[in-house]
Amino acid sequence: MSFMDKLTSYQLDILKEIGNIGAGNAATALSKLLNRKVDMNVPSVRVVDFDEMMEMVGGPEVIIVSVFLRINGEAPGSMFFVLSPAEAEVFVQQIIDDKEFSLNNPPFEELGLSALHEVGNILAGSYLSALSDLTSINMQPSVPSLNMDMAGAILMQGLVEISQESDYAIIIDTKINEQDNENREIQGHFFLLPDPESFKKIFTALGVKDQ
Repeated sequence: MSFMDKLTSYQLDILKEIGNIGAGNAATALSKLLNRKVDMNVPSVRVVDFDEMMEMVGGPEVIIVSVFLRINGEAPGSMFFVLSPAEAEVFVQQIIDDKEFSLNNPPFEELGLSALHEVGNILAGSYLSALSDLTSINMQPSVPSLNMDMAGAILMQGLVEISQESDYAIIIDTKINEQDNENREIQGHFFLLPDPESFKKIFTALGVKDQ
């Protein structure tokens, strides 16, 4: 039996706690960036295979906005922060205070793209820092890249960059709520794809042992 088949609700609860710690750190950083209170929470954390991950974004042909980075250090891997274009637009409009920002027709406004890039950087760094702290595994993010394309193209490109196929991903659902008059909630996903040897290292650190 693989250690992946032996995950318990306890280990998944630990992953959710890691997600909530990361979300708390990210919310603090975003609140400073926006000069407004931002709440973030993690309603669920799952471990899924690649096909399930693709289904979560609506299928390989659905257009998504993604911030991608490589994880360097003792447990290398890949990380995606994924939003729908509509959610990304709302997020950027709030950040740069420009209700006209749109992702419908390129070229897109550089200020908006830079803001989205920075938000992805903050969020990814916060989650990765929480994971690193609670597993005592050194993990450092690379410089992130921002893309908008079909989900299949973006996610497969990330996997091609590491020249291997990762069987599983840790999915951290993320809800971001800015306390403004609209009280609009933005929903995104973090896809954490540790390299195969890193998956075992992370879950061993969380108390899951392979036999």
